[in-house]
Amino acid sequence: MNKHTVHQLIIDKLRADLEIAERAALTAYETATHEENIAENKYDTLGLEASYLAAGQAKRVEEIRQSLARCQNLTLRAYDERRGIELGALLGLEDENGREQWLFLAPDAAGLKVDVVGQPITVITPRSPLGQSLLGKAEGDEVEVLVAGTRQQFAVTEVL
Repeated sequence: MNKHTVHQLIIDKLRADLEIAERAALTAYETATHEENIAENKYDTLGLEASYLAAGQAKRVEEIRQSLARCQNLTLRAYDERRGIELGALLGLEDENGREQWLFLAPDAAGLKVDVVGQPITVITPRSPLGQSLLGKAEGDEVEVLVAGTRQQFAVTEVL
């Protein structure tokens, strides 16, 4: 698995998401400002509702734009065992039941998923409990995370 390929897939997915969000924001704006949506009485709230939707869509566009910029500005470095896991690391984790998952530690875009040859890879950030506990760890290390009152333990199986 190549982390440069994964990084590019994340950027491509964010670009696609941004394009979709921009179209949705434009549609919401046009709906909110259309002359047919001018309130005819105090109970006519279609225009107001459309303006709330347009504002939410505009906020979403800005969030994706910022995620894209942060991910584009990420400099990938080769894994160095002395520094351990850091931003830009692609890593495999195994839980207590032997289930393996692949993660990419990015500055933003948490929860985004990309697929490399049938292998799903999930983006996490250092702001998450798991991302924070992985920083500085190395292959073979174990991490423990408290999620919703339940302790989960993982072993780092591979770091790229």
